[in-house]
Parts: sequence; C-alpha cells; structure tokens
Amino acid sequence: MTVHTFDTAKQEEFAGRVVEVLNDACLGLLSSLGHRTGLFDTMAEMPPSTSEEIAEAAGLDERYVREWLGGMVVGRFIEYEPSAGTYRLPPEHAASLTRAAGPGNLAGLMQDLALMGNVEPQLLEAFRKGGGVPYSAYPRFQELQAEETARVYDAALVDTIVPLAHGLTERLREGIDVLDVGTGQGHAVNVLGRAFPRSRFRGVDISEKGIEAARREARQMGLDNVSFDVGDSAELDGTYDLVTAFDVVHDLARPARTLEAVSRALRDDGVFLMGDIAASSNLEENVDHPLGPVLYTFSVFYCMTVSLSEGGEGLGTVWGEQRALGMLRAAGFGCVDVEKAEDDILNVYYVARKNRPLS
Repeated sequence: MTVHTFDTAKQEEFAGRVVEVLNDACLGLLSSLGHRTGLFDTMAEMPPSTSEEIAEAAGLDERYVREWLGGMVVGRFIEYEPSAGTYRLPPEHAASLTRAAGPGNLAGLMQDLALMGNVEPQLLEAFRKGGGVPYSAYPRFQELQAEETARVYDAALVDTIVPLAHGLTERLREGIDVLDVGTGQGHAVNVLGRAFPRSRFRGVDISEKGIEAARREARQMGLDNVSFDVGDSAELDGTYDLVTAFDVVHDLARPARTLEAVSRALRDDGVFLMGDIAASSNLEENVDHPLGPVLYTFSVFYCMTVSLSEGGEGLGTVWGEQRALGMLRAAGFGCVDVEKAEDDILNVYYVARKNRPLS
C-alpha cells in the first residue's frame, strides 16, 4: 500500500489559490455591474473624482457607487487617493473595461456570471438526473451574445475574418449567395450586407425573437440585400456560394446533421466559414489555455447542457479542433484550413470546401 504524506506547504499554497478564486469571482460580478451601469465608461472620461461626482455623472445612487468603488479599489481595478477622496480609472485598465475598447472590452463577458448563477439550481438537477437546462431558462443569453459578438463583427468581420478565406472578399464584392446558420440577432449578416451590396444574404435561426431583432436592424440600416427566416439549421433549403456559422455549431443538438446540411447546401465551389472555440479536443492540451476555466464553465452552464436538454449530442464548448476537423471531413468537406485572426484568443476559423480550389 502506498503511503502519502500530507504536504502542508502544498495545502497552504492551494488554500491561497482558492481564496484568490473567491476574490476574483466577486470582482467578476462587480465588473458586470460596472459594465451594465456604465460606470467604467463614465470614469474613463473623468479626472480623479469623488464618489459623489462619479455618481452624478453616471446618473446613479451615490451610496451604491461608493461601495462598488471600494470593491474595485481593493481589487486593483481603480486607483484611490485617500487624501483627496478621489477615484481614477487608469487608461491602461479602461482599455479592457470600456465599450470604447471594442473587442478588447472584457467587462461585457462578466455579465454571463450572473446569468449562469440563475440556472444553478436547474443545473444541479441535471447533474443528478441527466438531461439539461433548456434554452428558455436563459432569457438574456441572446442579448448578451449579440452584444459580445457585435464588437467583434464591427471591428474585424469584414477586414480580418472574411479575408481568411482566400479570394472570398473579391467574390463577395462581385455578388454571391450567402447563408448564415444560427444567425441569432443577425448582426453578422447585416454587417456583411452593408459591406457587400452586390451579394445576397440570408440568416436562419430557431429563435423568433432573434429573427425579429435581425429584421428590425436591417430596416434601420436600410438594407435590401438581406433576409431572415426562422428555421432549423439541420434542415436547410436552397444552395449557396458561402455558408457561415459563428460560435454556434458546438451549441447545437444535432451538429453533425447541421454540417451535413451545410455541405449539401454549398455549391461545388462554395466555402463554409465556421468560427468556433480555439481549443484542443484533448484535455491535457488545454491546461495552459488562457481561457481554459472560462470555456469549461460556459460549457457546463450553457453550451453542453442546452444541447442535452434537447436530447442532443452535447458537444460542449471545448469540443476542440481535432473533433471539429473530423466532423467537417465526415460531413463531406475534403479541404479544411484552420486560420487564426490576429488578437483573437477565443476563436479559430475553419475555411472548409468540398474540393480544393484549382488556384
């Protein structure tokens, strides 16, 4: 029998790590409030100011603002000058916390923490009995997803992501037929529709509210080359030169059937551009992933469980590059290139074709 001695130093080190996790989790919730109230945005434009001045500028109650500032100071998000009683958000911190930071704004992601906390009791039941938590249990998910992805689409979709597929920008300028599966609130389609007026775009999603929002935005943008339909991504109709799927395949109940449907819907020279999580299918290769705990948490609290609630495959957020490549090839894609966009640590982009292009 192997006898293990108790390593006191190891225990103390790990206890410190757990305290760190607890503190950081609480800072995440405070950061969500800082984003939703606009406090980060307000403070980024202000000189060192008192809690009264900050509350007035943000249109908020001073007592709540003062307590929130206390947490942000001890968490080293915000600087405090005791002699003057003033608070300051350094520009180096604002670059990761404000809406003006675009894709660099990490505070927006903190909103998901409260969302996940709301479904914990239902998730506990799924742990005990199997099944999953249905999409209907997440009333704000699509809103939060739309907010997060819009920052990426506005900054990078046209000039960075589309060019990852060789020759695609030129084809879009000339005019092709495009389908976006799992389009959500359709912002990606509308961004592309505005950038490439000669092409024809269609977005499909199972969410009626999402499709309504997509159509509303298209009208506001004055687009006449986009359309949106409520539909199942595993049952596609029509044929297309380009099909896109951004951060959606791993959530689906029937991802394999969806990939097969995409392959059938693509014309012979068509391109499937799939953005999905940058991770490995092998757990040991994700240990040093900069967002590793985030990805597995999102999977347990949303991506995997929603799929399982529909009797689906439950791929999970971290299905990984190896499994994605295998499923794409099984669906009929003979040529798949994996591309990375600069400064994007969350996603990789699969440029999939049925056949390798001649040039």
